Amino acid sequence: MSSSISINKNALELTSQILDKPESLGCEILEQKNGATIIDAGVNVSGSEKLALLIAEASLGGLGAVRPVTMHIGHLTIRGVIVSTNEPKIATLGSQHAGWQIRVNDFFAMGSGPARSLYAHEIIFQEIGYRDNSQKGVIILETRQLPSEEVTDYISKKCGILPSDLYAIIVPTASVAGSVQMSARIIELGIHKMWKLGFDISKVKTAHGTAPVAPVAKDNMHAIGITNDCIIYGGRAYYFLLSNENDNLSSLVGKIPSSSSDQYGRTFYDLFKSVEFDFSNIDPLLLSPAEVTLNDIITQKTYRAGNLNPDILMKSLEL
Repeated sequence: MSSSISINKNALELTSQILDKPESLGCEILEQKNGATIIDAGVNVSGSEKLALLIAEASLGGLGAVRPVTMHIGHLTIRGVIVSTNEPKIATLGSQHAGWQIRVNDFFAMGSGPARSLYAHEIIFQEIGYRDNSQKGVIILETRQLPSEEVTDYISKKCGILPSDLYAIIVPTASVAGSVQMSARIIELGIHKMWKLGFDISKVKTAHGTAPVAPVAKDNMHAIGITNDCIIYGGRAYYFLLSNENDNLSSLVGKIPSSSSDQYGRTFYDLFKSVEFDFSNIDPLLLSPAEVTLNDIITQKTYRAGNLNPDILMKSLEL
């Protein structure tokens, strides 16, 4: 992909649709004294599915489509999303991945979205070979706390832009947008897993996936549990890639699904609670799709591993 393409510019076009109709989308727009624009997508507002889908596409840097679907998993019929992209490396690891921990005094949020490519200090950017040079930035902050001007000053400075050119979308995990955004990471979590396993993810040319969308949970801890379970036990991801003779895809595919982790088999909330809600004690190999299919464009062979687990998913969602 050409480095001349700006994922922040793409995302801003989607963000503009939110700014044009905040009331009908169930969000609130706040402008800080430093000029930063805050979009509340679930702290003091209810949000909506249409808002959530726009945010999910913005988090992909405008390089992917996110659409609602009805899914059938075992005896369960549930609302879900289908996600697709022809630029999986940049859309997921370069934008959607929640890899920027933002701490300013008592404020904390996980930052995702295209503004990460302006900051670009995460290790992952050394490998994907992309950095945006936009003068405007769109960041998604996973938190239930609206950021202060001190926070937006910090983010804009790290991104090398003016606060007045920063657009921060606030998405609590326990919200409509939070549920949709997590399920829309179905492709990203598989790509990230492949990257962690040492696979050259530039070989992945297109990808799509489906995942159920969790109902809004009663609090953020339970929301973290059920939204992760929608991926771990209910998500399918499909990757189309160019391989060579050194790629052992039959071995690789077996290492990608969530079932490859020793912590597989419990609801994520129960597991999270057992480690005192400390993410450092969660096996990162668990955070991946339930089922993965690799399609080799060169040989036209298909490799699949993992399975959906409707029993644990239904237990998690209390259905």
